[in-house]
Amino acid sequence: MMRSFADIFKIPELRRRILFSLGLLAIYRVGAAVPIPGINAQALQQLFAQQSNTLLGFLDIFSGGALGRLSIFSMGIMPYINSSIIMSLLQGAHVIPYLDHLAKEGEAGRKKLNQITRYFTLLLGLIQSFGLTTLIMRIPLPGDVPVVKDPGTLFIIVTVLTLTTGTIFVMWMGEQITEMGVGNGISLIIFAGIVERLPVAAKNMFVDIFQLQQRTLLGGAGLLVFLVTVMGLVVWVETAQRKIPVQYAKRMVGRRMYGGASTFLPLKVDQSGVIAVIFAVSLLSVPVTIASFAPSAGWASKITDLWNRGVWWYEVLYAGLIIFFCYFYNSVQFNPVDMAENLKKWGGFIPGIRPGEPTAQYIQQVLERITLGGALFVAALAVLPDYLRRQMNVPFFFGGTALLIVVGVALDTVGQIESHLIMRHYEGFMKQGRIKGRWFNVGGS
Repeated sequence: MMRSFADIFKIPELRRRILFSLGLLAIYRVGAAVPIPGINAQALQQLFAQQSNTLLGFLDIFSGGALGRLSIFSMGIMPYINSSIIMSLLQGAHVIPYLDHLAKEGEAGRKKLNQITRYFTLLLGLIQSFGLTTLIMRIPLPGDVPVVKDPGTLFIIVTVLTLTTGTIFVMWMGEQITEMGVGNGISLIIFAGIVERLPVAAKNMFVDIFQLQQRTLLGGAGLLVFLVTVMGLVVWVETAQRKIPVQYAKRMVGRRMYGGASTFLPLKVDQSGVIAVIFAVSLLSVPVTIASFAPSAGWASKITDLWNRGVWWYEVLYAGLIIFFCYFYNSVQFNPVDMAENLKKWGGFIPGIRPGEPTAQYIQQVLERITLGGALFVAALAVLPDYLRRQMNVPFFFGGTALLIVVGVALDTVGQIESHLIMRHYEGFMKQGRIKGRWFNVGGS
């Protein structure tokens, strides 16, 4: 395996792509550490310490700590994700005929849809940055310690423009990584922010598990085994697939006989994976954004109090949104009718199933069943950290959304690198078999 990693740098194009991706990720991490002028850093740290178990603290994890510093990249890629969600919902529901027309125009239509998504991202960035600025200025702290040293119109204008520009720049970097680097840029940016906290999170977890004042050594070892098992289950589900056998009939083309081969149609158990979780978190942040425009109002205070992680109805809503987006992603990305028609066109059939509509119905049935299992697992994994934190006082990082993102993005990126190696007649990372990553797409990039 070490020799396979060394082979990466023997391929000039692959080496350039990896260094390009790492360079842009480094720029993102530098920008995430640059604070906006006029902020009381100590008061801001106190504010996010209070909000660590709320949705605001959860969003700080997605931004890689940039939100907790109120840096120029505080909003990260969330406005772009929200824009992609809205565009996908509009296309899936066939609300706007013009969008349906663009979706059928191939590459030219896809570029136009991406352009509309970018403009919509700019609009959402302005709205969300204004809401975030207002929230930071007005949210109460013990002792009336101000987070903003000199609040006023000038501060609001400068902060809104800075945050929006940062979001557009992060979106551009993500698209450049996808096009000219390795992996999906948007996912890698979120991945980099989460991994940045890995050393501290690992240290806190081991300190907490083996503190004899809280639990016995045997109990701590058992909890550690449980966490490792959860990580193994995440890897297993992320690479699991249902293989539908496909048989190709023999046919004569000219003087040659083609077909007669047996293969399979692979369907991922968790095809949407991290995309469903990110979409769910983005939608859950909308009420908080709306309430941030008037944090002192009565209705805004009620929303802030109700929209709190750990409440049973919040967790049910969170899990329900994840399950919905798992199915929605599959409905957008897969068309069983097209699959059945392509199989029929090339002389393929599923043993025991008639070609055409019966094949499409069978594929749809299998897809719905395996998606249910994958969606339930992802939903359970997403709400697991809240239960562990309340019942066992286990750090948030290990388990749930962060673990799913880290594992999913790592598998996809390594899988793409391995494809470059095999395409150029190098061995993959594994001597037998291949790493089965899951390539996913955000916003059609």
